[in-house]
Amino acid sequence: MMELISNTPHDAFFKQFLMHPDTTRDFLDIHLPAEIRGICDLDTLRLESSHSVEESLKEQYSDVLYSVKMQGTSGYIHVLIEHQSTADKKMAFRMMRYAIAAMHRLLKDENGPLPLVVPLLFYQGKTSPYPLSMSWLDMFALPELARRIYSEPFPLVDITVIPDDDIMQHRRIALLERLVTLISAEYTTESQLNSLLSYMVQRGHTDQPQVFYRELANRLPQEESMMTLAEWF
Repeated sequence: MMELISNTPHDAFFKQFLMHPDTTRDFLDIHLPAEIRGICDLDTLRLESSHSVEESLKEQYSDVLYSVKMQGTSGYIHVLIEHQSTADKKMAFRMMRYAIAAMHRLLKDENGPLPLVVPLLFYQGKTSPYPLSMSWLDMFALPELARRIYSEPFPLVDITVIPDDDIMQHRRIALLERLVTLISAEYTTESQLNSLLSYMVQRGHTDQPQVFYRELANRLPQEESMMTLAEWF
């Protein structure tokens, strides 16, 4: 995704300029980082229809979208022209947000790989050089922690591999985890499940039973019956 900040009234010109593949090819050949340029077959650039900019923001943004082959797979370059005169402090986050939105919209197969979208900022503002970080992670109050959270695999609680003895040491969450394990194994019939839940309603002790049942419903494969249960409580 390529984003342009403009401090001149020439935004319409930039869009028209970059709607021509030959012109865009020259621009990208010069300005793409060498590593990214090396995986892009610029001879395959193709102008695509783009509807990324929300209707309410049309006066602030315009955009152009190109598809391009990247090592034999489909990739995209999204050109966003932003009509403002100063550097946006949230620009790096905006670039990430638009890139993810483009991935979601362009994903043709839910089970397939995400399409790669290359962010690139074209800056011509008043302050030189560009005064802000180009890493969206630097926008957090704790950027180093943000890097660890968003650059590494997300934490996972896989109840299917936790030994029963360990679950019993998990204090107040132990019952929920044990129920999920047993019910997910499909050892219970629907009537048995209803009896079990009715027993918990009558004998259980919690200040927020509706929270417990809603969480249980969200964790189980029997979505329809469990979501109905969540509504009752």
